[in-house]
Amino acid sequence: MKDGPNITTIAALIGDHARAEVLTVLMSGMALTATELADAAGVTRQTISAHLGRLHDAGLLAMEAQGRHRYFRLASDEVAQLLESLMGVAFGTGAVRVRSSPREPALRRARVCYDHLAGELGVMVYDALARRGAFAIDGDGIGLTSQGHALVGALGIDVAALNPGRRALCRTCLDWSERRHHLAGMLATTMLKRFEDLGWGRRVPESRVFAFTDSGEAALRAWLAA
Repeated sequence: MKDGPNITTIAALIGDHARAEVLTVLMSGMALTATELADAAGVTRQTISAHLGRLHDAGLLAMEAQGRHRYFRLASDEVAQLLESLMGVAFGTGAVRVRSSPREPALRRARVCYDHLAGELGVMVYDALARRGAFAIDGDGIGLTSQGHALVGALGIDVAALNPGRRALCRTCLDWSERRHHLAGMLATTMLKRFEDLGWGRRVPESRVFAFTDSGEAALRAWLAA
């Protein structure tokens, strides 16, 4: 039987080495130019143009023009979730890079997964909030309880003011390095921005690493325990 969506086109697009490198780099949540993506993928400018066109036509990338430049980013958090899941499968089967990056321990510790916190500390945040009754299972996955509203409010976030639009307010995302869930959705995006605004940590340039300061991690743990 041939029921359901045909995954071959998407699988073939992601399976190409250069295109996979492009998608992986864009998991940082940043919008990058074709030149930057060509350098990341190790291909020529002409070659990257063809790759980006195919990814854009397939709905995996969004493009925004500013002046003479075109900027590319992942089309949606659904695409990011797919890529994070594939990374988890690859990691679990031993398909890792031959030469580990010096940043790999930091990447596993805390990183940006498209627009929210992932890695050991991302999982810690989700687990701590779940233990404290912040989430309830609903028809769409997980929802925020009154206790969750209070906990997030203590961080300085007004949940009622958030407008997720078509996105989920809360959902889980399987973390590729921890093999457990971290928090995703509009709330997780807002929380990551709040961590930055509070000065608890920052995104490391040209990397997915999110580096917490010692005092920032201490403040994060204190908030979760309060």
